Amino acid sequence: MILALERFGVWLRSIVVCLCGALGVVSADAAEIPLAVSLLVPAFLACGVRLYSLRRPRMFPLALLWTLDAAVVVLTGLSQPVIGGEAADVMVEAMVGISVVAFQYEWATRPVAGAALAALGAVVFVLGDVLSSPGHGPDWVPLARMLIQVGLSRAAYLIVRGLARAADRSAAVRAAARREMEVAAARRATEREYLATLHDTASATLLMVSQGDGRDWSWLPPRARQDLEAMSAVPGFETGSVDLAALLGCVPEGEGQTRVRLKTRIDGPLAIPSGPGLAIFNGVREAVTNVARHAGVREAELRAWTEGEGAVVELSDAGRGFNPESVPARRRGISGSIIARMHAVGGSASVTSHPDIGTRVQWRWHGQTRAPQAGDGAQAPGVPRPPRAQVQHTADVRFIRGRLLYGTQLAVLLISLVWQFTISLRRLVVHQDVYRPAWAQTAAFVCLAAVAVIGGAYLLRGRQIPPRVRWWSLGSALAVSAVCAFTLPPEQSTGAPDWAFGVVGWHALFLLADLRVRVFAAFLGAHVGLNATAVFLSGAPTVAQWATMGISTIGSCGFQLSVGVLMTYLLHGTAPAAGTEAAREEELRTRERIHEDMQRDHKDRYRALTATTVPLLVGLGHGVLSPHDEEVRFRCGVEAARMRRLFAESDAVLDPLLNELRACVEVAEHQGVTVSLAVRGQPGEVPVEVRRELIDPVAVILSRTRSTARVTVVWTPRVVRVSVVSEDCAGGRGAERAAQAHGRATDVKVDVTRTMRGGSVWVEAGWRRPAASGVDLT
Repeated sequence: MILALERFGVWLRSIVVCLCGALGVVSADAAEIPLAVSLLVPAFLACGVRLYSLRRPRMFPLALLWTLDAAVVVLTGLSQPVIGGEAADVMVEAMVGISVVAFQYEWATRPVAGAALAALGAVVFVLGDVLSSPGHGPDWVPLARMLIQVGLSRAAYLIVRGLARAADRSAAVRAAARREMEVAAARRATEREYLATLHDTASATLLMVSQGDGRDWSWLPPRARQDLEAMSAVPGFETGSVDLAALLGCVPEGEGQTRVRLKTRIDGPLAIPSGPGLAIFNGVREAVTNVARHAGVREAELRAWTEGEGAVVELSDAGRGFNPESVPARRRGISGSIIARMHAVGGSASVTSHPDIGTRVQWRWHGQTRAPQAGDGAQAPGVPRPPRAQVQHTADVRFIRGRLLYGTQLAVLLISLVWQFTISLRRLVVHQDVYRPAWAQTAAFVCLAAVAVIGGAYLLRGRQIPPRVRWWSLGSALAVSAVCAFTLPPEQSTGAPDWAFGVVGWHALFLLADLRVRVFAAFLGAHVGLNATAVFLSGAPTVAQWATMGISTIGSCGFQLSVGVLMTYLLHGTAPAAGTEAAREEELRTRERIHEDMQRDHKDRYRALTATTVPLLVGLGHGVLSPHDEEVRFRCGVEAARMRRLFAESDAVLDPLLNELRACVEVAEHQGVTVSLAVRGQPGEVPVEVRRELIDPVAVILSRTRSTARVTVVWTPRVVRVSVVSEDCAGGRGAERAAQAHGRATDVKVDVTRTMRGGSVWVEAGWRRPAASGVDLT
């Protein structure tokens, strides 16, 4: 905005000086023209150099630029006594007045330089007035008008700048809030993908190992090594595109009794972004595993084809089928690994199945034109992008534009009111004897004041001016222009008694600030046309009169039109550009934050698994640990239960503790253990770290139980207790050591009590809520 204002000031001053100077020379006597030209031509050249400096700012030091600006003021001021007459007075007032006003924008960041040039302009103006009228004192009224203009221009700049900076700060706060939301959403999406990967790989492998011996384990070492690779990979950073047909050709069919023969019918190649491609591949792999484990058949059909800009993949089998609505929410093979995984990349998945009929799973990628689902945290391919970026960018631009519009309207309203009730009011009072009739001019003044008051009332209340009020006010302003033009002697048009000519345009600009500048230009054309018509109807004016009117028109209406052009540029050029640049910078910051947080989250997750899960997979993958070993199978069962409890943490349920405990119970039930679960008391809130430590000892005992176990949860106002009784716990001492080793890794204040009697084991974990929390569990 500062650069735009500087350019505006230089161009405005240069155009006004050249046009008004040319009109002044035209109105001068033939004998005075050479001397006037000798003064004005260097001023024109200085303006040209100043314009050139906008293109090459580094070539011109600030001292030289200030000297050029000062030279323009001095040369134009000294031309007043040379040209002489009323036209010279009007010319110099317009040229010096516009120059000192423009200096406030050219030197906006250096107010001292702008003030010094304004003071120089005032001195030169007074000196020129004295030299042009020897023996008479200076006319202080034009000087007062000039100083008022300088003060108003500086005040307008401060108002617009203040609101622009406030808009920037507010936009930055909003952008920071959105960034935090987007980062959190991306982290949640990556967390879902990571949990789905663990479910499909390590969790499934460990659960299969824990379920018993007597099978071919030749598939286990490569599977364990693949699981380690999947766990160590950072999800969410896939880039580029893949051939989905080639990817589906790599779907593992399993080994031995778990092998599922796939009949593939794929119309390839199918090029899609790598994010959706990998999501479909992982989902198909999980679906094939489900066929092997649950369908009761060893054959399935895999199809893929294009659909519009997207792709469709379908896996079907003729197995025993099931009722999808009966699947518990804690089971993640369908909800997490298939459906949620596709939603996270902007696709969709569906499962259709009926008992004894079979199952059909379908994945759909809708192409790049489809918008991400609401709530998605990532956008494939590549590092996740913030959702609805275009909508947010439009909102930012609209917000910045709104604040700039409010600031400019406020500044123009200030100019309108101050000008009308200082300069215009004095002219109206002093020249009452000139008007024909005077009461019409007074009524017009009151009407114009009412226009400003009505519009200002809407502005100060933060409301838009209704269209009916806007056009009524514009009509009133034109009526004021007509009344003042036709009740004023023609020779006084645009002169000292014409209080309305220079102020009506400011009122119209305030009313039309939010519209395109051509509407305001049309109003100014009608305003100038009414005054020119009034003059022309009284007789043809002289060249000097036309020159004087032209200079006045350029000095007032031309200035107002240039301000309108600047406002349009700021609102429709600078604001979108600023919004686009801010959006680009914010997107880069968001991407960096997402990248950093996802890397850190991944390290934290992997670190949490290195103490337990990773050693098991390493041992199984390299043959150090044998699945025939009962202790190894028990350890795999414990880790599978811990993972299932981890998956349950992301569920939105009323009682997270009970939900996560049931996830561990289900693992034990898959191993043939009968578990009874009882809950006593009213559930309450328990931090996630505490829930982990309350459930882990129970998960260890359940994983080592051979036949039956009883789990009890007791809620009291101050204490939460989770206990398990196992009638036949294998390796009781080993179970106790495993639970204790896991419990030492945290600082959470959970007390664990263990009692063994023969083959029975009783373990109770308790947590006492700190009294300072002030929250009751009842």
